Amino acid sequence: MLIQLVANHPEALVTIVKNTPTWVFGLFAALAALGLSQVRTRDVSAVRMAIMPVAMSGLSLWGTISAFSASPMFGYVLLAWAAGAALMFGLLAPLAPQAGASYNSTTRTFNVPGSLVPMVLIMGIFLTKYIVGVELAMQPGLAHDGQYTLVVGGLYGVFSGTFAGRAARLWRLALRPAGAASTAAFNA
Repeated sequence: MLIQLVANHPEALVTIVKNTPTWVFGLFAALAALGLSQVRTRDVSAVRMAIMPVAMSGLSLWGTISAFSASPMFGYVLLAWAAGAALMFGLLAPLAPQAGASYNSTTRTFNVPGSLVPMVLIMGIFLTKYIVGVELAMQPGLAHDGQYTLVVGGLYGVFSGTFAGRAARLWRLALRPAGAASTAAFNA
């Protein structure tokens, strides 16, 4: 696969990058900027808090569909995506919000401590899409390989479920009764 090719023939990486459409580098830069914006503590509107996991799950699902929609494994790939998403959501959503996270009901904004986790997840989705695209261009038969398709579908689902689970943890701050404290006391 791609990692083996690059390990054995590092010069192949230059060819791969040269054959990458220019817009991919623009997308990479935009996603990197989005990820870096998550590193600092910030106030986030309730709408933006909802949009981020939906957008990243959409990007993840797009990666899954664009890679495997013509595969006879497609239904199973979607099930792997859903299972990965459900697993991570189920593991993360019940946890306490990040220490220092709070919700201001007057302004309907969340104060979210900075974290590298969103950057890692965003880049994970991007790199998965890029690597899978290159691998399928080099070996189209991989789209019919059950193990490959299920692993990739599950990985995309893990990214989506992690975004959704992290957002659900914060949303609980907004859903607390008016008299309850709105600051998270635990770091998870």
